[in-house]
Amino acid sequence: TSPINHKATAAYFEEKDYFGLGKANVFFFEQGMLPCVTKEGKIIMETAGKVSMAPDGNGGIYPSLLSSGALDDMEKSRGTKYLHVFSIDNALVKPADPGFLGFCLEQGADCGNKSTWKSHAHEKVGVVALRSGEPCVVEYSEITQEMAERTDDQGRLVFGAGNICNHFYTLDFLRNTVLPNMGNLYHIAKKKIPYFDGQTTVKPDSNNGIKLETFIFDVFPLSKNFCVWEVERSQEFAPVKNGPGSPSDSPDTARSMISNMCQTWLSAVGATISKEGVCEISPLVSYGGEGLESYQGQTVELPCHLSS
Repeated sequence: TSPINHKATAAYFEEKDYFGLGKANVFFFEQGMLPCVTKEGKIIMETAGKVSMAPDGNGGIYPSLLSSGALDDMEKSRGTKYLHVFSIDNALVKPADPGFLGFCLEQGADCGNKSTWKSHAHEKVGVVALRSGEPCVVEYSEITQEMAERTDDQGRLVFGAGNICNHFYTLDFLRNTVLPNMGNLYHIAKKKIPYFDGQTTVKPDSNNGIKLETFIFDVFPLSKNFCVWEVERSQEFAPVKNGPGSPSDSPDTARSMISNMCQTWLSAVGATISKEGVCEISPLVSYGGEGLESYQGQTVELPCHLSS
């Protein structure tokens, strides 16, 4: 969570009885904040008595796991050895995916990453690649047009392994490798940062300061055995980054992808789909298309929500 939404998020889970998970099995922890500084390295004051602060990026999950006590809770109280971490904006994510986790364990990986092939050369996702022989993610904004459009002899994108923020870690890797090296992973972002001029808070028109942040994939080069698991976009990646009505990566496109996936599952077991509309199968009924044999030979009329 963040300092802005932590209380509201925790209260919502409590109101919903932790969605059946049980309070003891849900651990909330906040994203960290770091002071903003001038180009000369001096701390910026937002008011006479308040330091200007900014979130430390999604890579801040690592120190936050330690400072919140979550890492100790997993290791000492629960005997947890592995983590599956993913972004919240993917409507088709498969929590604790046994296929992905099993692959990483079979390969002896200390860190793993799910990937789906880019839909086109200029899709706004980072790509999984090797830099100086080490695994990394190169952001779409850092790739030249020539690199983005480069293809192999079969016409396939050379840099096409899209990063979907879906990762595996061993807890040993986080504690013994990642956390001791966090100090070397910060990026500088030049931003417009409100500052106190001695009388009032000023909102600048141009970049006047620096925010420090880390990215969750910055730790990939630290891995001694990194694995990539390529998945089908239609089954695993429906991001929600834009507002309703947007032609891509919106609630509408995510809803459509969920519906299409569920209809595919039903057709695969011999069900007939009737009429048009949204089809949703509760994950309590089927995690990945299994357990739907009872619908063989049946006609499923849309719209529908199969919850039992």
